[in-house]
Amino acid sequence: MNELTGKVAVITGAGSGLGRELSLLCAQADMRLALADVDAQGLAETVALLPDGTEQFTRQVDVSKAEAVQALCDATYDNYGAAHLVFNNAGVAVSGPTWTSTLDDWNWVLGVNLMGVVHGVKSFVPRMLESGEPGHIVNTASLAGLSSVPGSSVYCVSKHGVVTLSECLHHELQAAGGAIGVSVLCPAFFKTGIADSERNRPAEYADANPQGEEYAKFVKAAIEAGRLSAADIAQVTMEAVRDGRFYILPHGGAVRQVETRMQDILEQRAPTNPLGTR
Repeated sequence: MNELTGKVAVITGAGSGLGRELSLLCAQADMRLALADVDAQGLAETVALLPDGTEQFTRQVDVSKAEAVQALCDATYDNYGAAHLVFNNAGVAVSGPTWTSTLDDWNWVLGVNLMGVVHGVKSFVPRMLESGEPGHIVNTASLAGLSSVPGSSVYCVSKHGVVTLSECLHHELQAAGGAIGVSVLCPAFFKTGIADSERNRPAEYADANPQGEEYAKFVKAAIEAGRLSAADIAQVTMEAVRDGRFYILPHGGAVRQVETRMQDILEQRAPTNPLGTR
């Protein structure tokens, strides 16, 4: 998608981090915005940063709920009559050994990170196809969707699912005529609000991994040490959308991790720890 002026962007997870920065860039491109997040205060803070005159509406949405995402889609078409650029971006994270991960950990993270993307695709893509207009879907995965990090099995499983869903969707949309493009975003650690996602953890999923604290400290430290900002990742993402690129790996060094993993598979050897000796 080269021409964004006047087009409609839908962004989940718009209340902080990458979602906020994507919202700002889309507004700067004179797009009309449909912004969603489970955090109503965060959404209001994002809106306050938008350029004067930006056409936008917000909706408090839990993307793990299919009916909530469908309501976002309906509101987008009611307000604008179209959706051209859809960012399935909302995400949460938990940490800790696989054997102490709770069912609540799995249900919460898979519900948001994977099923949130599923719901976005199921709600928006049929109407985008029906319109016949060019469009683009960006699914936020992670380098954790291309590698397997100790202490992050719940998160990695959710993001691996987003990667393969996006690959399948790409093939299917190409077969459907190719008017709608797909990108999957796979950044490494960068400064975002996902390290604090527990703040939005629903009460019904309160049973957290009892051994997650040590790993969570490592993740927070890695995020703080990240060289790229959320604004940097957003800029790379928008460039990829304009160029029609599928895989978006903003961290150049991350490719080596992917290569090592593929060699492990091809040579049928034990997986290399992406964190080194830890």
